[in-house]
Amino acid sequence: MIEFTSDDFEKMDHLYRINLINSCSGYKSANLIGTKSDDGISNVAVFSSVTHLGSNPALLGFFLRPTTVARNTYSNLKTTGKYTINHIHSEIIEDAHHTSAKYDSNISEFDATRLKETYKDEFWAPFVKSAPLQMAMQFVEEHPIPANDTILVIGKIEKLYITNTLLNDDGFVNLSKGNVATINGLDGYAIPELKTRLEYQRPKPEFTKSLK
Repeated sequence: MIEFTSDDFEKMDHLYRINLINSCSGYKSANLIGTKSDDGISNVAVFSSVTHLGSNPALLGFFLRPTTVARNTYSNLKTTGKYTINHIHSEIIEDAHHTSAKYDSNISEFDATRLKETYKDEFWAPFVKSAPLQMAMQFVEEHPIPANDTILVIGKIEKLYITNTLLNDDGFVNLSKGNVATINGLDGYAIPELKTRLEYQRPKPEFTKSLK
């Protein structure tokens, strides 16, 4: 196997290091986060850091890079408290990826791509129309990460919208039926296929010490 040390990271070409470290953590979620400013200008941007934090209450988190430059998603959700999370699927990968381009706050990425915004139940922030799974989010809190000046943003799921065919009787969401994408590194997209589901695991009896 090829071996790298932390000293090697410091000596690497900037782009090589970014690709390497972003890829080595494994496949990540591929989501579009939708927001809208107080002025009514919508924004949508690709994120690969959305993660489950808890089911009761239903909390999700995502990480923001340092706010030393303008972050329209962050500004909008902090101002309005509302945002949406939308799963990227195979048909919109290129347009979804283009939302990583740095547009001015007065330009909507919906106008710059073929992505279509839609609104549900008078929720302030826009959803991505074709996304097979969409979530209306309420900002809860943020946690600065001093080690690299990133921010963990935590939100509560207010409403969850799922394409009928994705939802199993036991509540499991089969994302593979919606051709939902995942991200490898910064720019590698894949469409996973569900192989199997396994039962809740308990220790094997022969390795369990008697409580008597």
